[in-house]
Amino acid sequence: MLSRTADHLFWMARYMERAENTARMLDVNLQTSLLPQSADRAEAGWRGLLGISELEDNFKKKYGEVNSANVMHFMVRDEHNLSSILNCLRAARENARAVRGALTTEVWETQNQTWLGFLKQMQSGNFDRDPASFFDWVKHRSHLSRGVRTGTMLEDEAMYFLRLGTFLERADNTARLLDAKLHALGGSFTQSQNGNGNGHGQSQSQQGHETQEVDFYYWSAVLRSVSAFEIYRKVYRNVIRPEKVAELLILRPDMPRSLVACLNGIMEQLQLVANDHSDETMRLAGKLQAQLRWGTIEEIMEGGLHDYLVEFLRSVGDLGVGISQDFLVPMAA
Repeated sequence: MLSRTADHLFWMARYMERAENTARMLDVNLQTSLLPQSADRAEAGWRGLLGISELEDNFKKKYGEVNSANVMHFMVRDEHNLSSILNCLRAARENARAVRGALTTEVWETQNQTWLGFLKQMQSGNFDRDPASFFDWVKHRSHLSRGVRTGTMLEDEAMYFLRLGTFLERADNTARLLDAKLHALGGSFTQSQNGNGNGHGQSQSQQGHETQEVDFYYWSAVLRSVSAFEIYRKVYRNVIRPEKVAELLILRPDMPRSLVACLNGIMEQLQLVANDHSDETMRLAGKLQAQLRWGTIEEIMEGGLHDYLVEFLRSVGDLGVGISQDFLVPMAA
């Protein structure tokens, strides 16, 4: 396959996945912003979303106050934000248009209709009236796009690069979502307590109860944002504990959006498209996969979840550069 064609397919899938994950992050922030909390804490949540997406500087150039309205406008329909849902859906369509010959008619029509549907959503004011409904629409269109690809395309190199883009973007965004909520909670979380009666006064007990209640709503919102609330209940069958949320989204290979599931998918696709230049990229991907496959949540927590996620994001960024150099950039003669 020509590297130019592979590049368009890879980025078509990445932009579609990025639009979905941006909608997921905004949705969870919108939900948690409705919880009883101080104005400073609410602002910290929105600021954390910008920071973990590495967009805070760009936001400051155009918007003054960090609040839900400004951040959602910036992340949904600001043409100057290259990671906005508007620009992601437009880029996904343009990449699809560039390689229509490598796609089925159904796949192209789905991408085109998604872009036209987005314009209609904006013009009708649906986003302003009911942002949660709009975010659900974005997620549905992304699900539809993946489903149509799986149901109508050959299992050939075109599909391999589409999946490679999807898994790489999903790994990046799952890590960013977890880190964004850590930022909103002040960089750490409260371990669940066993309530064994240690002689503390009632006021401290009440404060602990309120803290756990806030944590419950924050982490249940995170689970819902990645369609994992029911999965968590099925796997753990107990109250929502932050360390178990982290374990589910990092180390469970049977959780579709977990980091290890994404790395398993990346390795599978890399093995199918490997060439004479990709040994180092394969090594990096295999190292990341092994760390996730054999790691434990206790080790991760002991070293600090934030530090772990920052290092993971750096490694995923390096992996993306390697994939680009090995497969997507034309080789020098």
